[in-house]
Amino acid sequence: MGVGPGPRTIIGNARPGRRTKVLVKRLKKGDIAVLDHHDLDRVSAEDLIRIGVAAVLNCQRSTSGRYPNMGPLLLVQAGIPLVDLPDDHLFSVLRDGDPIAVEDGRVLREGELVAQGIVQDPQLVRQATEERRRQIGEALESFAHNTIEHMREERELLAGRIDLPQFDTDFRDRPALVVVRGVDHQRDLRALRPFIRDTRPVLVGVDGGAGAILEAGFKPDMIVGDMDSADAATLGCGCELVVHAYPDGRSPGQGRLEQLGLDYKVVPAPGTSQDVAMLVAAEKGAQLIVSVGSHFNLVEFLDKNRRGMSSTFLTRLRIGEILIDAKGVSRLYRPAPGYRPVLAMLGVGLAALVAIVWATPGLREVAQLLWLKLKLLLGLG
Repeated sequence: MGVGPGPRTIIGNARPGRRTKVLVKRLKKGDIAVLDHHDLDRVSAEDLIRIGVAAVLNCQRSTSGRYPNMGPLLLVQAGIPLVDLPDDHLFSVLRDGDPIAVEDGRVLREGELVAQGIVQDPQLVRQATEERRRQIGEALESFAHNTIEHMREERELLAGRIDLPQFDTDFRDRPALVVVRGVDHQRDLRALRPFIRDTRPVLVGVDGGAGAILEAGFKPDMIVGDMDSADAATLGCGCELVVHAYPDGRSPGQGRLEQLGLDYKVVPAPGTSQDVAMLVAAEKGAQLIVSVGSHFNLVEFLDKNRRGMSSTFLTRLRIGEILIDAKGVSRLYRPAPGYRPVLAMLGVGLAALVAIVWATPGLREVAQLLWLKLKLLLGLG
């Protein structure tokens, strides 16, 4: 990131991307992200902050006002300028990597004005978020109505009448970790290292969650999803692949796996891929399901702003007796000591014993006598 002639001028390389979760994979520190993201959510904002982008240009309304989405507030609190543009004109005039300048909402390329937007003022964003929190009633009513519709439309998912193939992965009487790239998923995986080491759970990645498992130093046993967020290397890591298809059998993910020459199984089911992963674990006998990166409270369900989130809410109700959030596990689980501390303690004790024996003439003579007898018994001397 560079500072131009004016105090509010930010210079960087433009990185346009229609899908934020795909764009963040190629963003670098100092880039200017060009989004097409209506109601910017918390997870996307956290990714942009973690990368260290210089500014964010959004060709949609970062906040529609329907509910208190946290993305814009997190960005401005982190000191990252957020500019809302009136349309997606930038996607047709900018190429990936074009050097641009952002100055008080104006977007310049080689000194020429290519777009004009509105800079989101931190104080106004904070006030608007608090106001929407107070007016969340309408969003709650819509969410409840949506949930009731899912109860009517997705009876098979909730009643456990989904046909599942025979899987190679064995869930019976084992804990399962279902990992989604979501809220605090990296921190949760770090906190769960002792749990994973001691219990050896089945590791299930939901699309991009499989990459998160690999980044944490583990290998997924199964990947479930439409296969749009996992890269080819992750898909080819040797785990079992389960394509989530639409209830009518259509499955966009099959084509990609066939191109890669990878074997897979198909599960046609309503709901989200996360729902399917949890239901597979439950139906195949997992004793406990630990959810990593998933939505675990109502504000986060609303923050995701997706019709399918009602299905996720109902799935949690169905398998609730064996489902726990990763944060709950990390707070309640007390890890057993690993073998390394025990070996280190034995090593220190042995070294101390040798030192004492060697420093004491009487004990040294006894030790030498015992060593001679041992050599005779073993035929070494």
